[in-house]
Amino acid sequence: MPDCHPVRVRFAPSPTGSLHIGGARTAIYNWAFARHYGGTFVLRIEDTDPERSTAESTEQIIRSLAWLGLAWDEGPQAGGDSGPYFQTERQALYERELAVLKAAGSAYPCFCTPEELARKREQATASQGATGYDRHCRSLSEAEAQRRIDAGEPHTWRLKVPTQREEVSFDDLVYGTVRVPIGQLDDFILVRSDGKPTYNFAACVDDALMGITHVIRGDDHLSNTPKQILVYEALGREVPAFAHLSMILGADGSRLSKRHGATSVEAFRDAGYLPEALVNYLSLLGWSLDGATTVIDKATLCESFSLDRVSRNPAVFDEAKLDWMNQVYLKEMGAARFVDAIVPYLEKAGFATAADVAARRNWFEGVYPLVAERVHTLAEVCPLIAYLFAGDTLVLDDKSVEKCLAPAGTRELLERCASTLEGLAPAWGHAAMDTALRALAAELEVKVKAVFQAVRVATCGNMVSPPLLESLELLGRDETLRRIRTALPHAGL
Repeated sequence: MPDCHPVRVRFAPSPTGSLHIGGARTAIYNWAFARHYGGTFVLRIEDTDPERSTAESTEQIIRSLAWLGLAWDEGPQAGGDSGPYFQTERQALYERELAVLKAAGSAYPCFCTPEELARKREQATASQGATGYDRHCRSLSEAEAQRRIDAGEPHTWRLKVPTQREEVSFDDLVYGTVRVPIGQLDDFILVRSDGKPTYNFAACVDDALMGITHVIRGDDHLSNTPKQILVYEALGREVPAFAHLSMILGADGSRLSKRHGATSVEAFRDAGYLPEALVNYLSLLGWSLDGATTVIDKATLCESFSLDRVSRNPAVFDEAKLDWMNQVYLKEMGAARFVDAIVPYLEKAGFATAADVAARRNWFEGVYPLVAERVHTLAEVCPLIAYLFAGDTLVLDDKSVEKCLAPAGTRELLERCASTLEGLAPAWGHAAMDTALRALAAELEVKVKAVFQAVRVATCGNMVSPPLLESLELLGRDETLRRIRTALPHAGL
C-alpha cells in the first residue's frame, strides 16, 4: 500500500446539511486508514456553495465527528500547517494556482453565456450528438480573449483538455483499473464567472497543497476522478491514489435516504445509539476484518484496516443488526458510563436532573443491571424504568390487574406480602426479599409465581418489568409498602 510517503488523507464534507451515515462511513475509513499507517487525518470544510452552506451545518458536522471519536490531526479547531481548512478562506490560493494554468496555456477564458450553452445542449440532444462543451472559445486568439476580458465581458475559465491523448486511466484501490476515453471529457469549468472555483478545481488545489496522498471517498465521485487527474497533471502536481467506496442502500435496495428512517449521525445519537457501536457497524458496511468477526473495537479497526478488504459491492443498512450491536456495547459499557450517558434522557423524560443524578449516583448505577440486557438503545431505558419514578401517579395496567390481582384471595396475599416485607427493615435487599417471599408462598401453599406477580403489578404497574426484587430494592422499603397497600382495593377478596 503506501510506500515512501507519509500517509495523509482527508475528509472534506460540504456543510449543506447534517453529517449522514454515508459521510460518516467515509470519515471512519479515512481515519482508520490514517491511524493504521501512522499518518495524518485532515478535516477540510468545502463550503464554496454560499447558497446552501451554513455555519450550523459546519458545527453539526464537527460535533458528529467528535461524538464518533474520530479525532482529526489537522483542520478546524485542531489547526495545522496546511490551512486554512475552510475553502472560503482559500480563495487567494485558487487564484494563484489558476495563474499557473494560465501561464502554462492549460486554461482559457470562455465567454459563452449560460443561455448559449443551454441552447447548444438542446441542439446536441435533438441531433443525438455530444452534449459536452463544444470548445468554441478555445480557438480564440490570446489577443481577442484579452480584449474581451479587458472590456469586462463575463467569462469562466476552462481546462484545456489534452485531446491528443487517448484516455485517462487510474488504478482505483477498490474498483481496480478505470479507463475513460479522452473524448468523453469536455473542457470543463475550473473557475466560474464570479471568480469562485468549481469543486473539481478547488478539491485538486486543496489536496495538492495539503499533501494528500490518498483520496478515499464515495463512488459518486468516480466520474470526477479523470477530470481531477487532468487538473493535477496540468498543475504539475503528483496525483494521489484514489479509493472509491460503494454506496449504502436501504433494505429495499434503493440508496439510503430519509425515507428509510434516521440517516444523520446526530439522529442516531439522539435515538440512543452509542458512538462506538455506530463506528463498529458502519466500518463493516463494505469492509470486513476476517469475514466473520462482527464486534470490533476502534483499536482493532485501526490495527487491521486496509483498503484491499473494502468491497466494491453496495452495502445494505440493516437497522436490526445495528440494534443488536448496540445492545452488545450497552451490556459491556458498565454502570458508571451508563449513568453518564443516560442523564440527557432522564432530563428529557422529567425523571431527574443532572444534579439529582450526581446526588444519588449509586442509586442510578443500580438501575444499570436492571436494563442492560433488556434494551437495544439508551432511548428505550426511560420507558422501561418509568415505574421507578412514578410515585403516587403509578397507573396499574388493566390486563395485569385482571390476571394477577383480581383473582379471589389476592388481597390477603398482598397484605401478608406487605407484612413480610415490612419485617425486613434492617436487611432490605433483594436476597432477603427473595428468601422471605418464597417462605411465604410455601406457608400459604401458593405458587411462588403468584406471589411475585401480585407484588410486581402492585409495585411496578405491570406484570412485565425489569427484575422485581432489584426494583423493590431501588424503590426502598417505605415506597414499596405504600404501593402494595395502595393496590389493595384492586385485589380480589
